[in-house]
Amino acid sequence: MDLRIEGLGVDIDGKSLVRELSLDVGSGEVVGLVGPNGSGKSTALRCVYRALRPASGTVRVGGDDIAHLSMRRNAQLVAAMTQDGAVGLDFTVEEVVALGRAPHQRGNQPLSGRERELCARAMERLDILDLARRGVLTLSGGERQRVLLARALVQEPRVLVLDEPTNHLDVRHQIEMLSHLRGAGLTVLVVLHDLNLAAAACDRIGVLSEGCLVASGPPADVLTESLVADVFGVKATVVPHPLTGGPQLLYALHPSI
Repeated sequence: MDLRIEGLGVDIDGKSLVRELSLDVGSGEVVGLVGPNGSGKSTALRCVYRALRPASGTVRVGGDDIAHLSMRRNAQLVAAMTQDGAVGLDFTVEEVVALGRAPHQRGNQPLSGRERELCARAMERLDILDLARRGVLTLSGGERQRVLLARALVQEPRVLVLDEPTNHLDVRHQIEMLSHLRGAGLTVLVVLHDLNLAAAACDRIGVLSEGCLVASGPPADVLTESLVADVFGVKATVVPHPLTGGPQLLYALHPSI
């Protein structure tokens, strides 16, 4: 199921945070949003999972304007993993993961056998099955990130929206998480700060600057030395990855280099 953002605009307190953003994410495609802090990435994502109502434009999932869907139907189609996805109560890991089934249930009905198996598989895939009985507030930041992704996957969405999902993760779990996203068969829109991770994980990349989309396309076409200098204000050398051939950025820490 495809995701289409059409002419999205967001104004808050008289300031334009996102301006005329249009971006398509094809069915089963992984598209990354990158850009400097304050460029509008998270704001755009909030419109996709309906935490924020845009001033203009439309978000469509499978051709349907999400503004016309019920919240239950929207949650059945779109799952989100946000930067501020805190769990305020000390539920166990398995309880938090099971919350992903809420859009598909009525009342307080117990999980079916299939749903319990779905939760167990998601926890196993994300290497948190051994944490199932732990209180989520006792976990490290990285462990909690994996719990929240498991909850989103258990939701069985058609579209997955993630805002900095690799925050707090060690290198192994960063790679594993992004591999899960590529292999999940879902339509994925993900915000990433690490340009090398974005190049490795995404089919296409959209670059935001001051609320505007300034580039969009395959990583090799978008992540150029001139664009990185113009948008991010840093000097980088782009080299081919020795195994995949994809672009990798090498940064010069000394300004005179």
